[in-house]
Amino acid sequence: MTQIEYTRPPLSDYQKAIIDDPARFTVTEAATKTGKTTSHIIWLFEQPLQMKLRPGQSVWWVAPVFGQAEIAYRRMKNQVTDRRYWKANDTKLVLTDPMEVLYQFRSAERPDNLYGDDVFAAVFDEFTRAREESWHALRTTLTATRGKCKFIGNVKGKKNWGYRMAQRAKQGDDPAFSYHKITAYQAAEAGYIDYEEIEQAKRDLPETVFRELYLAEASEDGSNPFGYKFIQICSIGISSLKPVCFGIDLAKSSDWTVIIGLDQFGQVCHFERFQRDWMQTMNAIKILPPVPTQIDSTGVGDPIVEQVQLARGNVQGFKFSQGSKQQIMQGLAVGIQQRQVLFPEGIIKDELENFEFEYTRTGVRYTAPEGLHDDCVCALALAFDIHKSAAYSGEISYI
Repeated sequence: MTQIEYTRPPLSDYQKAIIDDPARFTVTEAATKTGKTTSHIIWLFEQPLQMKLRPGQSVWWVAPVFGQAEIAYRRMKNQVTDRRYWKANDTKLVLTDPMEVLYQFRSAERPDNLYGDDVFAAVFDEFTRAREESWHALRTTLTATRGKCKFIGNVKGKKNWGYRMAQRAKQGDDPAFSYHKITAYQAAEAGYIDYEEIEQAKRDLPETVFRELYLAEASEDGSNPFGYKFIQICSIGISSLKPVCFGIDLAKSSDWTVIIGLDQFGQVCHFERFQRDWMQTMNAIKILPPVPTQIDSTGVGDPIVEQVQLARGNVQGFKFSQGSKQQIMQGLAVGIQQRQVLFPEGIIKDELENFEFEYTRTGVRYTAPEGLHDDCVCALALAFDIHKSAAYSGEISYI
């Protein structure tokens, strides 16, 4: 008879409280970098052993996209010490233990692909970032087996099914559900993250972003980094004063070129949004007043910036990457929340309200929702970035 020797790895008190919770469904809202993935990999590993599953039966790890499922798969694969009796299918993300039980790591991108199987236990990772239809599909796979499911993820506003499920579990009305919450400060106490890193993040990030990602507190604004109430307060019309700086986001593919000028008080006083060929775009930029100008120089924007620099001074390029965009958008968020940048109603305000952030392995990703544009947001951020530099030097002042 095949036997598996197993010793549970060390866990913090809050990790043990979650994975040892007897409720059929546990919902955990967690800050980033709290060890939630590690603890739930341990839980999933233990389930076939506790239930004495038979060959061909399976447990699942479900994540919003394939890449996230692959991360968990590789972590569990690396934790299996005796590879002689384990099989690994790196293409299908399936581990098979010595008892022929399957550990499947699945993507929730296409909910229809989750139907059909009988699953004895499941982890739904980053459930707040997945579609509700994926949970509906996963739920059907647990019906015949009466399998357990553990939901883990970062908080992502209040306008989603994940938040509603967490509130249902938190209220305690349904004995099948229980609720847990992990903050970054708990993780620091357990040694998963440094206190200094939390405080630095608090200084670096907009308040709404910090509270969601580090304190697991859902905001009314959801994933909007600026804050709807702050956007409304800063929407006061267009200024008649002269521009002291410009921010320009250049069109790519089906996007728009946007030119935004700010006056000495940080209020939009010049706004253009158009789709033209590169020659017409360069000519439109060249005739702008010769004040400090920052232009998106990413990709095809680089030669445009070089041509404009030959024609006039006070022009600098800005290359957008995930890191640089995060930095400049966080600066704009602080500016809006401190009412240092003002703008009119219309497309600028609409784009600001639609803009969102999401946490990734490499940082915070800022972007417009799929199918929408963020050209006005980028131009405003470029303009405000250069406006801040002038303000710090004492050349201009805010209202």
